[in-house]
Amino acid sequence: MTRMRVLFGGAVFLASFLLFLVEPIAAKQLLPVFGGSAAVWITCLVFFQTALLVAYLYAHWLAHRSHWILHFALLLLAAAAAIAWATQTVDPGRAAQHPVSAIFAALGLSIGLPFLMLGATSPLLQVWLARIETRGIPYRLFALSNLASLLALALYPTVIEPHITLQAQRLIWCCGFAAFALVSAILTWRTSTASSARAPSKAGDESAITPAPAVHKLLWVLLPMGAAMQLAAVTSYLTQNIAAIPLLWILPLAVYLITLILAFQFPRLLPRGIIVRFLVVMLAGLGYMLSQVDVSVPLRIGLSFFLIEVFFACLFCHTEAYTLRPKRTSESTLFYLLFAAGGALGAFLIGIASPLLFSFNYDLALTFFITALLALAVTWSGGWAQRLLWTTASILLLVLVLMLHVAYQRDTPLAVRNFYGSLRVRQSLAAHPGATQRTLTNGTIQHGTQIFTAELRRTPTTYYAEDSGVGLALRFCCQGRSRNIGVVGLGVGTIAAYGKTGDRIRFYEINPAVTPIAQNLFTYLRESGAEISIVEGDARSSLAKEQAQNFEVLVVDAFSGDAIPLHLLTAQAVELYKRHLAPGGILAFHISNQHVDLEPEIALLARDAGMDVRRVSSFANEQRGEFTATWMLATENSNFFTQPEVAERAKQPAEDSRVRLWSDDYSSLLPLIRW
Repeated sequence: MTRMRVLFGGAVFLASFLLFLVEPIAAKQLLPVFGGSAAVWITCLVFFQTALLVAYLYAHWLAHRSHWILHFALLLLAAAAAIAWATQTVDPGRAAQHPVSAIFAALGLSIGLPFLMLGATSPLLQVWLARIETRGIPYRLFALSNLASLLALALYPTVIEPHITLQAQRLIWCCGFAAFALVSAILTWRTSTASSARAPSKAGDESAITPAPAVHKLLWVLLPMGAAMQLAAVTSYLTQNIAAIPLLWILPLAVYLITLILAFQFPRLLPRGIIVRFLVVMLAGLGYMLSQVDVSVPLRIGLSFFLIEVFFACLFCHTEAYTLRPKRTSESTLFYLLFAAGGALGAFLIGIASPLLFSFNYDLALTFFITALLALAVTWSGGWAQRLLWTTASILLLVLVLMLHVAYQRDTPLAVRNFYGSLRVRQSLAAHPGATQRTLTNGTIQHGTQIFTAELRRTPTTYYAEDSGVGLALRFCCQGRSRNIGVVGLGVGTIAAYGKTGDRIRFYEINPAVTPIAQNLFTYLRESGAEISIVEGDARSSLAKEQAQNFEVLVVDAFSGDAIPLHLLTAQAVELYKRHLAPGGILAFHISNQHVDLEPEIALLARDAGMDVRRVSSFANEQRGEFTATWMLATENSNFFTQPEVAERAKQPAEDSRVRLWSDDYSSLLPLIRW
């Protein structure tokens, strides 16, 4: 029997390890297809939670039936699907008009069935082991599965992603799935014979155990829903305002899994009183931070506080759900099914419903409010002190949501939210007395400003000042002749301010909401002397389909969160850019950001492509609305960097021995993050 328990435990461990290893691999593979948007991971998270719900539903159904042949057939089909997915090629840049449904379709057709079989393993094997041993439900297998999941998440950003290509990752995962399918088939066969022999004696074993009441079953859904909302909202905030990279997907998910392990394996490690006190403090502290609209905090501080808050909120929800777990073996799969339903519902509310319902991003504030309501519900029996505490917290967090709504509405001519982010146009009359200033933001990141005075309305501002890297490139590229300029990323169209009669400027923009904002609320495009054209869709996909454009300057200025999408920064992407450059043309990469130092990687990419590369830094000028900016200029024109003003400003870039050349099959931001 000990050997059988080891085999069961090994199968659960392997299934969970593979389940959470495939999540970042599959999501990273989809990032280039959807323009590197931070919403890719959140949408994937909704899919994974929903697929897990389907897996638990399948486990619940199969646990009460003996369709072993069906299970064998699904294992075989899942192995075939895993092989097909592992051997397919990565195709960056295939844009989709409906990203959410496209992501669901892509994941469902590729890893849907393998994910289903992996997800069903833990609850199904717990029931099968309980039947064989005729004991209680072995909930420790659930903690073991989460430990394996945590190990997979820890290894991916630290060992797997920095050292193994994406294609090799898929092949290794496929081999692991084949081993899982074999072990699972053996256990299915062994269990089918053992359970049939013991089935008659089982019916009366639980007759004296009281079924779980309806209110407990409702909380089996609501408490995991609150935890999943915490996970999705915090992850969305981090990826939108920093970078859409696996590391920032994995950290909140790892904390989420740690709380599951503690709740199911060590439920008494932290008493409820301690968890509640810390939870109140974190909700209050981060609630105050959210009330400071348009204020950002350093990465290390913000990341630490958000992860601590996720830890205590999810630990509270998961511990309370575990406390209400069923005592009947026959109800265990129902418990997991409703638990998964809550997780899917929470991820859906944040990842799908919220962007459709709200123009502004209230995700974190609403999540904190829901968490306080759940705490009020489960601590109601704890006496008047707990009731007063959580009633007050719920009211204050509701007030926070209303305050944010008022603050976002103030001086905001337009706000739009879609798959690619939360866009907001802010208008100020105080920044420049007697003049209007408008700024486009995506989350907390500014993507362009215009000052509506006679002197400055046609002057490039923010990161595009005349002494910036792009300013130097545009002024000294063509020696007085007409220019043909390409720009990846529209923003408010600030670069159009450089346009003169005879020039052509071609913008590439993936977010369909950006173009009407730039055309109607800002005047750079309308008042430019150049011939302006805008190509909608992912820039790399569009460039791949076009004939050579012969750009004198090609500006790469697309941002997802606070960094350029990685599929625009690979060796293959640079080769594509070179095809569209005129002889001696200039590539200008905008790398200004708070959290990621892209300078060494851009330098490596340019030199690999046979181009000379320099860094150009410029400084802020509040009177003219100019920001501190960093640009990387790369060209094959040996004379460009010898021009006096360019030579004075352009510096040799820094190098970093930890950095490897990025390709469509390999990239890692971990060595470049500014902690």
